[in-house]
Amino acid sequence: MRALNKWETALLLVGGLLMVVGSGAYVFMQSWGPYAFAVGSVLFVAMQIRQKYEGTDFTVRRLRHILLLSDVLFLVAAFLMFANQTNFLGLDMLSYVKYIHNNWVVVLMVAAILQLYASHRIANELEKHAKKR
Repeated sequence: MRALNKWETALLLVGGLLMVVGSGAYVFMQSWGPYAFAVGSVLFVAMQIRQKYEGTDFTVRRLRHILLLSDVLFLVAAFLMFANQTNFLGLDMLSYVKYIHNNWVVVLMVAAILQLYASHRIANELEKHAKKR
């Protein structure tokens, strides 16, 4: 995996922190929560995309694709947070409650679990390949 430089690592950490603060603020009904979460998601996703894998190992490439899927889910969770604040999609109340209302939590949880699994497995796979050499 391509290592991030000092600034990119700082942006990745700030993005993750903003995601945590934004989701916590939104749970406690702060109107600025989705904005902080969205900015954090964009920073986090952008820095993870810059962290490329140039190797040929199929397992690491597959795990990298799982990371990218979780990045997309983080962005979907940010969109759903905004949609949860106001029904700007123009859905009727039954469809809004069924598809939008607080479903950002489910998407965020799935994204976090995929992120945790893939990042842990990538670290183990890369360590295993380093020991072989």
